[in-house]
Amino acid sequence: MRNDRDNLIVDKTFRFAIMIVSFCELLEENRKFVVARQLLRSGTSIGANVREAQNAESKLDFIHKLKIAIKEADETQYWLLICKESLSYPSDEDLLIEITSIIKILSKIISSSKNQNSS
Repeated sequence: MRNDRDNLIVDKTFRFAIMIVSFCELLEENRKFVVARQLLRSGTSIGANVREAQNAESKLDFIHKLKIAIKEADETQYWLLICKESLSYPSDEDLLIEITSIIKILSKIISSSKNQNSS
């Protein structure tokens, strides 16, 4: 069995998914069901795609799966910004900071993987 704790992005996106689950429960308590559903789907999908990339069949497959993860991260950031800017919604600045960090890390991994692939 592999040890995902040795992999920063796998660990970071898993911990983020747990934080998203808790935040979505808060949204549901506030009857913000539509946003909670969207955020739960995109926010937990990031880590699932990162994890799936760990078993990619090729470097191109790895990059493709991480590109899906970054698209989900962008969508998650969008929903978190909706919460932040909507007066009647709870917001969590730590989640926004964390998703920004995840997007930067994923971008760097994709970029460096592409560079390795072209050399």
